[in-house]
Amino acid sequence: MPFLHHGSYRIRYELDGPADAPAYVLVNGLTQYSELWAGYRDALLARSFRVATFDLLGQGASSKPALFINQDDQVLALHRLIGELGDGPIFLSGISFGGMIALRYAIEHGERLSGLVPMSCFAELTPQLLLIGNALRTGLILGGTGYLQDLLLPMNLSDQWLQPLLGQFESVKRQGWLVNDLYALQNLMDSFLDFQPLTPRLSSIAVPTMILNGELDFLTPRSLHETLRLEIPDSALVIIPRAYHAFTLEKGALAADLLARFAEDVLAGSWRGNKAIWIAPEEPGGELTAFPADYDHLRAIPVRRTVT
Repeated sequence: MPFLHHGSYRIRYELDGPADAPAYVLVNGLTQYSELWAGYRDALLARSFRVATFDLLGQGASSKPALFINQDDQVLALHRLIGELGDGPIFLSGISFGGMIALRYAIEHGERLSGLVPMSCFAELTPQLLLIGNALRTGLILGGTGYLQDLLLPMNLSDQWLQPLLGQFESVKRQGWLVNDLYALQNLMDSFLDFQPLTPRLSSIAVPTMILNGELDFLTPRSLHETLRLEIPDSALVIIPRAYHAFTLEKGALAADLLARFAEDVLAGSWRGNKAIWIAPEEPGGELTAFPADYDHLRAIPVRRTVT
């Protein structure tokens, strides 16, 4: 199990694929751990990418600071990992809290990136997101990791994904208990809630950016992704049909395919963000379709735009 060092901290990471291949770096969500990217690693390696995954500070086998975990340290730990990847093209993607860390990295070190994919992400703590975060933190403190999972799983995933797991729900939850530490998760929740708005800085992101948002994501809804689309110059928004916040788990094959296709387009010089809005296919390899120009993509029902 390899480790990198950031000050007194150790960062557990995995790096697979040929050293001269374009690299994808994948950043965990708040309660995740790097093994959850295993399917992405296999899919991207098969498409001739190098793949780097790691546990954020406070997660998995990485160091767990006893008190507050500063977001700056998470960005610096990511920078330390990317420094190990050489001079080739690097594509960075993160989910939820990890997407926010990826956004910060692109703002502060964008010259090192070839492309960026924020997923289920945000640049602002809206009142809804702040109150949800506070409620989840309280649930974690009062009820522990198991109760946090009871709250998050139905928020993050569809009935279709959850139904087959109901008979083994406790064993599924137990894997999270074994990997992530209760007090470290509390510190990570505190770090999440200590959020400084990124919107004023998004326009400095100059790299091609594909924004992925689940159609039914109510934790980080479309309006939060719209901010990214409008503020990041070379961006496009791709909506994942019938997907929730954790579509990286539920629709992993499709998401991995979209990541690979985005990077291939960028490397071929054919990516044109144009702040466009696309609908992803239902299955890997399908065609993206442009969101109908006469409908409002911020509504959950088809509503024609008013032409002004």
